[in-house]
Amino acid sequence: MSPYPHLLAPITLSGVTLRNRALMGSMHTGLEETGDWSRVAAFYAARARGGAGLIVTGGMAPNHEGGVFPGAAGLFTDTDIANHLRVTDAVHADGGHIAMQILHAGRYAYGKDCVAPSPIKSPISPFPPQQLDEAGIEKQIADIATAAARAIQAGYDGVEVMGSEGYFLNQFLVTHTNRRTDCWGGSYENRMRLPVEVVRRVRTAIGVKPILIYRISLIDLVPDGSNWDEVIQLAQAIEAAGASVLNAGIGWHEARVPTIASSVPRAGFADLTARLRPEVTIPVITSNRINAPGVAERLLADGAADMVSMARPWLADADFIAKAASGRAAEIAPCIACNQACLDHTFSGKVSSCLVNPRACHETELTYAPTSTPRRVAVVGAGPAGMMAAMVVAERGHKVVLYDKATETGGQLNLAKRVPGKEEFHGLVTWFDTMLRKTGVALRLGQEVQPIDLAGFDEIILATGVTSRDPNIPTDPGARVFSYADILTGADPGRRVAIIGAGGIGFDVAESLVHQGQSPALDPELWRIEWGVTAPWTDRGGLSPNGPAPHPPAREVHLLQRKAERPGRKLGKTTGWIHRSYLAMKGVRMQGGVNYERITADGILLSHGPDRKDPALLLVDAVVICAGQQPDRSLSEKLDQLGIKHHVIGGADRAIELDAKRAIDQGARLGSQL
Repeated sequence: MSPYPHLLAPITLSGVTLRNRALMGSMHTGLEETGDWSRVAAFYAARARGGAGLIVTGGMAPNHEGGVFPGAAGLFTDTDIANHLRVTDAVHADGGHIAMQILHAGRYAYGKDCVAPSPIKSPISPFPPQQLDEAGIEKQIADIATAAARAIQAGYDGVEVMGSEGYFLNQFLVTHTNRRTDCWGGSYENRMRLPVEVVRRVRTAIGVKPILIYRISLIDLVPDGSNWDEVIQLAQAIEAAGASVLNAGIGWHEARVPTIASSVPRAGFADLTARLRPEVTIPVITSNRINAPGVAERLLADGAADMVSMARPWLADADFIAKAASGRAAEIAPCIACNQACLDHTFSGKVSSCLVNPRACHETELTYAPTSTPRRVAVVGAGPAGMMAAMVVAERGHKVVLYDKATETGGQLNLAKRVPGKEEFHGLVTWFDTMLRKTGVALRLGQEVQPIDLAGFDEIILATGVTSRDPNIPTDPGARVFSYADILTGADPGRRVAIIGAGGIGFDVAESLVHQGQSPALDPELWRIEWGVTAPWTDRGGLSPNGPAPHPPAREVHLLQRKAERPGRKLGKTTGWIHRSYLAMKGVRMQGGVNYERITADGILLSHGPDRKDPALLLVDAVVICAGQQPDRSLSEKLDQLGIKHHVIGGADRAIELDAKRAIDQGARLGSQL
């Protein structure tokens, strides 16, 4: 019997039978905008081979004004249709089904021609939208219907109409963005008129058989958002207008509540889909923070939904369902919801990829071809760079020995997994261990490597990582000073703590120090309380009228940095605000532009600015140093002295702004080339 009988069961939507209940959710990767349609086709075909029941593309613009940015991809010409046919043909050749998402960005469009129900500027775009008149609204409806018809011409099995996340159709639904007094505003019946009419016209345009998915916002998480009665009313009207299935959308992009970051509990919003399901007769799809087949199976078995949408997990592993179906779930590369190579890239105008899987969106250029001349390869350092290099090199057929002076693999990932909200890193380290065994890598742990140990190898890869940078602050006897590793491995610095350095590690340490008790990432109810999230049947938009109610901090924490800028400014584009908001809720005091004059037994003496003004003693029990890292090249220097050629990757190559994304990418690319 299958370990995932509900997930792997077929389902029929309109006239299309899907092989399983796994939807690859829409992600804007930027691939279509490259104009390299072989690359686009390779990306989607790989997910079809990997078993996705239904793939939904990134959002395609229905017209110029509705594109998420100027030049956004869409189906505007016969050439566009021909290009998309290459994609759909490739997916169908590999046994898959694919729908095209039609996304009108409305006031979220990053261009001066953006349009909206009312001229209210979005907080995430610099451009005020133009209010549409009656003719303008009709044009948008017609353009969306035309895009749907062209999608069917291009071989798609259906379309998804994007009606959530605060995009155009969602903007008409709520008074937060719709201040109209005509027949498209005012009462809820008027405000929902546009999405219902769009679905009706799209169904007419595509015919009876193709799939028509409507992405419906179940919880807006913005002021004056929809209440639950309105969500049900809309869902039933959308069903009557011709939708095949409803796909859950969670939160607007401008919401000040995280919805897909690693600190959000797994399946934390599935209860909304479960509550909607009895209210309609068409299938419903649940989404957000579902990254493992066991989680998906449980939701389906419990009746929370008819299908499960997973987006970023298909970046992490193109073979997600194929591995689950063949009893190899432990080999599924886990999505850790870090956003670093996917959403951060998207919102920076880069092609997306995946921290865990650098091949994502790079399938045609980064290949792991089997070697015809197996060699003996030594890899020193079992952190993310070394593990990835060892795994790829071994997968290609080379004989690999992986050394580390520690007694366990993982390197600094073992520190990251201890941070509240980063529990997903446990699964990443476990996956690396699984794949190292599967690919036949020989482990030599607890061994300090010397050049003599590397004799006889054809290739040597050094991934020896980093050492903490010493900021050389004068320190008095009796002062209590800790490293970030000390704190993340359990040291107690006392009740009042100053952290020197406000980069990613400084924020991780601060979050660890203010935390006590159960991690909110593992407790959905606690997480909701901390972020002020309620149910939309209790409070409009799902926001508590009392706001967030964070658990009291375990310590008084001061987060300090020398640069005269806002601490955390250089954190991830789509997650930095979460960390800054969380620490602010916990009362962490953040200061930039300070100088560290001396660490004393009573605290740390600080001054301000280049003139070192206003020196004052900050009274704390201990100081934690998070002032960056420097490459550990001691072994590399010894090999250089002996004239032994070797490769250096990861933190040992460059420690500035070190992150696992760059380390893993370096390991994969070097491993593919040896």
